[in-house]
Amino acid sequence: MNLISDLLKNRILVLDGAMGTMIQRYPLKEEDFRNDDLKDHPKSLKGNNDLLSITRPDIIKEIHRQYFDAGADIVETNTFSGTTVAQADYDLQHIVYDLNFKAAQIAKEVADEITAKDPDKPRFVAGAMGPTNRTASISPDVNDPGFRAISFEELRIAYKQQAEALLDGGVDLLLVETIFDTLNAKAALFAIDEIQEERGIEVPIMVSGTITDASGRTLSGQTTEAFLISISHLNLLSVGLNCALGAKQLRPYLKVLSDNSAFYVSAHPNAGLPNEFGQYDETPEDMAGQIKEFLADGLVNIIGGCCGTTPEHITAIAELAEEYQPREEVVA
Repeated sequence: MNLISDLLKNRILVLDGAMGTMIQRYPLKEEDFRNDDLKDHPKSLKGNNDLLSITRPDIIKEIHRQYFDAGADIVETNTFSGTTVAQADYDLQHIVYDLNFKAAQIAKEVADEITAKDPDKPRFVAGAMGPTNRTASISPDVNDPGFRAISFEELRIAYKQQAEALLDGGVDLLLVETIFDTLNAKAALFAIDEIQEERGIEVPIMVSGTITDASGRTLSGQTTEAFLISISHLNLLSVGLNCALGAKQLRPYLKVLSDNSAFYVSAHPNAGLPNEFGQYDETPEDMAGQIKEFLADGLVNIIGGCCGTTPEHITAIAELAEEYQPREEVVA
């Protein structure tokens, strides 16, 4: 953790942009999501982007490299849906360890290659741990508010398997991201704490929540400040916000986080709000203009992009980040 922490004291670090947006640039077919082991798998696998770390590692490597070349200090592994919970939709629970391990290896290989060329700017890999497609706090059945589709224990087990594989594959830190239900995140953080204790290691942990609408709350109903308070007892590297909103809409909630957090603060917003076709229209210049306010007001230590962002967006953000000082830590 020391190297990343030391860098964060001196400058704003840049996170990569969207993985899905980049994958959409490739004309992929069903065959691209299969290898010899999966050639007879009964379910359609197209769209299971995490699988590409196994079946088309060349594409994932190329995307990581483009983000590093754009100025990113940290790239996220291609493992947003890399839990048994999420992969159950494809009946692929059995490949989850391999999926995460290989995704970590791929990203770390590119990071090491680029760091070797420019040792003065070390590059890092964050193991991406998404929220899963189930929530521990909300019933999916309007007729049975007490029903839960998953338990805390089931989430803990799933997240532990994912985190172990990511660490075995060589990630430098773990990013529990796009949190819409803090109870899910707590299961992930509990699992990571177990691994740290069992292995006698200290893992830098980034936590990033998502505000789902203009009410300024997560899907499970927490305000930004409540979200922060509920995870502040943990030993974290950073806490932040990502997804759901564009930079302009995210700013007031990021300000709350920055004013109250004893951790480093991160933000990786979407490229604006999606249009009626689900596409993101905000240009790199537009997005950079909004993020400039984050930087000028000293709100962040780590900045990047989420849905709709590309290497072009990250280049614009990285150039801006060089001009500003990082947010100073607030002592709780």
